[in-house]
Amino acid sequence: MDIAAECKQLLLEKGINTHSSIDFEVNGEMMTLTLDYIIESYMQASKESQLVFFSALQKSLNTQSMGVERFFEGMGKLLLMSHLSEKFED
Repeated sequence: MDIAAECKQLLLEKGINTHSSIDFEVNGEMMTLTLDYIIESYMQASKESQLVFFSALQKSLNTQSMGVERFFEGMGKLLLMSHLSEKFED
């Protein structure tokens, strides 16, 4: 089972372009992450983490309260924070 492909298929079924991007401000600089990049980054994690990501994505598509945009904003922020913390540890 290719979880990344399933994530992308779910988005396509809802009419969401996986090449769409989200802008984040980090230390006064704008950073842009595509939905594809966010998905692929989380697919580098363990199989269990991939399944959690997939499940959370499904929920965000099915609930009005969170929404897919907020889901990817949150996941993008986590990626950026992880990246910044790795830079500080070096």
